[in-house]
Amino acid sequence: MTAARPLDFYFDFASPYGYFAAMAIDELAARHGRAVAWHPILLGAVFKSTGVTATVLRPLQGDYLRHDVMRSARYYGLPLVWPQVMPINAVASSRAYYWTATRDVGLARSLAKALYRAHWQEGRDISGMDAVADVATGIGMDADSLKAGMQEPAVKDALRVATDAAMARGVFGSPFIFVDGEGFWGADRLVQVERWLAQGGW
Repeated sequence: MTAARPLDFYFDFASPYGYFAAMAIDELAARHGRAVAWHPILLGAVFKSTGVTATVLRPLQGDYLRHDVMRSARYYGLPLVWPQVMPINAVASSRAYYWTATRDVGLARSLAKALYRAHWQEGRDISGMDAVADVATGIGMDADSLKAGMQEPAVKDALRVATDAAMARGVFGSPFIFVDGEGFWGADRLVQVERWLAQGGW
């Protein structure tokens, strides 16, 4: 019997909705016997290709997002501190993930969640290598090895390839989740993702 395909979870560390999804996606998938493949991407590259700016920077929509993010945090029961720097550049965080994933996928996932918590629960700026390494040391990783690894050409390529592949699949926001090829955009679609997994679609 062929094992069920993992869910593909695309996200950007700068996305508060990605944070909400990241805190729930593994447990949701596990309830249905599924694993999750995590794919950090850069929404900046996506926005550039589509000719739009980050939602938080747009008139009217930015004000709504700030209100909705806080309301959504209360809905999901998650702590949230509005970051001093928003949106962050997630290059360093994403490269750290991909370097770690080549060594230990479970540790990479723990790092991703720790980075999300640092940014969205503590309001920290995680855009720099030193900030990312500081978060990594908190889960037992070696800062110097991580910083060196983040600069490896293969790691830089991995992030670029992941972002290009995401856009080729039609990903335009964070989070974006694929269940057996069916795409769902947004943390508010987790309810639909769960129903899709339970019923096999509709």
